Amino acid sequence: MVNDGSVTIYADGGCRGNPGRGGWGVVLQSGGVEKELWGGEPHTTNNRMELTAVIRALEALKRPTAVQVHTDSQYVQKGISEWIHNWKRNGWRTTDKKPVKNADLWQILDGLAGQHEIKWLWVKGHAGHPGNERADRLANRGIDELPATPINPV
Repeated sequence: MVNDGSVTIYADGGCRGNPGRGGWGVVLQSGGVEKELWGGEPHTTNNRMELTAVIRALEALKRPTAVQVHTDSQYVQKGISEWIHNWKRNGWRTTDKKPVKNADLWQILDGLAGQHEIKWLWVKGHAGHPGNERADRLANRGIDELPATPINPV
């Protein structure tokens, strides 16, 4: 299922306001080759951008691969490694029977993750980790490149 070339991914997302203008950024590295991806949404949440970053990274992979995903989001790392099993068993409901937030993105991520052999690694954000800092800059670029919000006339 897994090819020989492994991929290292650094993924980050963020918002200015939560909810607010959001961005996501990804650095993919494999065999000395690097690729950067980024994008944004005009009205979203930090957690949705963190999930979107990882989704976009995995979508960029062309075949089943051994992957190391570095994220500063415990929400993403714990969600995909621990919590998702109970969510799926409970019909995408939490232990207190409430709908799982961002279930649409969790379901996409779950499907993509099943195509690869993934090691999920948490790194402390804004602590000088080069890959994470690059992904953070790309997430901010995603926000910065969004069109200006139109001003509604009174």
